Amino acid sequence: MSAATPAASSSGGVSPVNASAPDVTQSVSSIDRLVLEYLRARGHKDAERVLNESLESGSVDESGKTVSAEDLIKTLAVYAQKPSRPGDNVLKESANVLQELTAMGNPPSIQNLIASLGTVGAEEILSVDPTDKEEGFRELEAWVEGSLDMYKPEFRPILFPIFCHFHLDLVQRGFKEAALRFYATYSPSLAPMHHATLHHLSTLLLPSHVQNDDDAQRFKNEKYVIRMSRSGFSLLVGWLTEGVGGEASGAGDGFSGEKGKRGRAAIMRVVNNHLRFDVTSASATAVSPNAWEESTGLLSQLIPHTSASAIPNPHAFNASKGELKLGPAPISEELRAETERVIREQSVLDRDPNAQYDLQFLRPPAIPGVIPPTDSDMLPYPQSFKTVDVQREVEKVRDARKRIRLEPSALSSVDMNSVQGGVARARGLPSICAYTLHDVGEGAPCCTFSPDLTLMAAGFSESYIRLWSLKNEKLKGLRNDFSLSSVKDSGSLSKIQQKEGNTTRKLVGHSGPVYSLSFDPLGGSAAPPRYLLSASADATTRLWSLDTMTNVVAFRGHQNPVWDVQWSPMGIYFATASRDRTARLWSTDRTSCLRIYAGHLSDVDCVRFHPNSLYLATGSSDWTARLWDAQRGACVRVFIGHQGSLSTLAISPDGRYLASAGEDLAINLWDLGSGRRIKKMTGHTASVYSLSFSAESSMLVSGGADWTVRCWDVRGAGGPGKSRESGVAESTIIRTIDDEHNETSDLLATFPTKRTPITNVHFTPRNLCLVAGNFLAPDSR
Repeated sequence: MSAATPAASSSGGVSPVNASAPDVTQSVSSIDRLVLEYLRARGHKDAERVLNESLESGSVDESGKTVSAEDLIKTLAVYAQKPSRPGDNVLKESANVLQELTAMGNPPSIQNLIASLGTVGAEEILSVDPTDKEEGFRELEAWVEGSLDMYKPEFRPILFPIFCHFHLDLVQRGFKEAALRFYATYSPSLAPMHHATLHHLSTLLLPSHVQNDDDAQRFKNEKYVIRMSRSGFSLLVGWLTEGVGGEASGAGDGFSGEKGKRGRAAIMRVVNNHLRFDVTSASATAVSPNAWEESTGLLSQLIPHTSASAIPNPHAFNASKGELKLGPAPISEELRAETERVIREQSVLDRDPNAQYDLQFLRPPAIPGVIPPTDSDMLPYPQSFKTVDVQREVEKVRDARKRIRLEPSALSSVDMNSVQGGVARARGLPSICAYTLHDVGEGAPCCTFSPDLTLMAAGFSESYIRLWSLKNEKLKGLRNDFSLSSVKDSGSLSKIQQKEGNTTRKLVGHSGPVYSLSFDPLGGSAAPPRYLLSASADATTRLWSLDTMTNVVAFRGHQNPVWDVQWSPMGIYFATASRDRTARLWSTDRTSCLRIYAGHLSDVDCVRFHPNSLYLATGSSDWTARLWDAQRGACVRVFIGHQGSLSTLAISPDGRYLASAGEDLAINLWDLGSGRRIKKMTGHTASVYSLSFSAESSMLVSGGADWTVRCWDVRGAGGPGKSRESGVAESTIIRTIDDEHNETSDLLATFPTKRTPITNVHFTPRNLCLVAGNFLAPDSR
């Protein structure tokens, strides 16, 4: 180690004042030597002595910048980690650094560091002043906040990547205390948008942590894309190069002094080496304030087939995939004719003259601009239909006829405390029925309702599933003393069922927490479901028979916990999402998966089918959502705009919109056709767990960890809004939400619970809203 380090030279370059001229001239430049010889030849002894003294002091200053071997080794010691426990520093006391490094030999981390040092790399490490970064970031933040309001939305995204690089750089260079001070000073202003990433950065305290962390290496090796207007980019460049420009009066002094210049150099180093600007021709006022963050981040790996030279652009990728077929799934003419016949017969029996108008719901008008799929586009399904298919289609028509029409627009311009406000609430807000689980020991990660609203299921952390009958009917399983040879048909199956039952049943089979449940949709709202799917931390998905109340099959293929599972709208197929960064397509007639959807950079947390079954949407911890072609397994849309992990998705019944939400407290509404974000809806104060669209796709309901259910206007313009009162009935307590929560104007109403995080929200076909969650008991102390 010491052999490869520059030798100390602080003792060899200084001459005493009374040294002879030749001795002095040996250590000075040729120009100084000529001047000394001239003064000596002319007899100017006093001038010669003064010049000698100045040269000697200058030699001391120059030699003081030379790094000794001992100082360099002590500085590099922060990079030594324990071979048995990577991430822990092996050197505890600075006094024993040299001895312990000698005993260790030459650690690979220090070898790699020395190999990467340039000609002045060692001097640069030891001469870094950590306060330079604090000064530079303080001036940058003051300039951003002091800029004109029209430029603030596009300037603010630049603060986050520069903060991350400064923090990682301080940790990498061993300035732990300075890194902690820098984080504590400047992270609070960035926390609302980047809480998850900032929390992760706060755990990196040693250089070895940075070297071994995937997120830190992504920041180091990838360029962070910043979207900016041409005028905004010019102001930024002008401020960086000149130290002034664009800021309001009193917003910052620019870079002044030696420390200010070093701060500017630190910012410019990050800008030049780690940022890539996507400069648009649109003016700053022509772009929505929330749109600047939509294409911002480490995008090179998030967008498929992106070349290293091109600026990653999700809009260009989405446009290259062409148009999508988002119309409703086709219905066979035989099934349609049979459904019409049943409806006519039922209208005669009921003597209902208005039933003749129900037939119009079987042939809904085409939506302009939406391409319907054909039979050849669909996933393979049985050619012939069954009685349950007819019952399902008939019930769809009845649901459409009896549906409560929600009109969110009626709430936009009405005083909610007036008489007209009560009428508007009745027209614009749904009725909400909440189911609360009490005395849940370790928690219930998931709840779900059956399509016909006869059953509710909850998955528990204790590895079991519990079913409840919402109609107070007995749930019966099979007796333990039957033989398989006695089961010949459905009639014989009913004979071996238990004679007595209970309104609740417990299903045991998993060996880990149950994270997701899904009832089969084949009967729709016309008949109770026959099967239930469950996903668990034991990396399996299990299919349960609700006729026998037993586990039928376990689907294995994922290598990590399965976070989510959902049936396709027509049954037979289902999809799973897992920690192994993949989503998979399965069918109930085989135990191996049919398709693997790979491309996310982190856990796939949630999965949803499009209403026509052609596409599959996934949400991930890499902050993105994707839309996949279910048959081909190809990614056809990428949605980038969240600032945290996604926890839930919802696709509108008309097939045109995708809603996504997660840990960044925001709900993003996307247009599936173009892949662009329509708007960003904020108001929740904790993670959002569940989303559901109304039957007309005009309203979105969300539930989350802030113990509230919130209603949103899908077709409203959105944007900043003032504080809105709760949408509960007049006879109940009204809760007012503070302005600091940054609610948007499309938030229609907030329904608070006492202490119940809402894990599931569900709109019925008739626009009744069901929600469920487990009650959090307050601490006994």
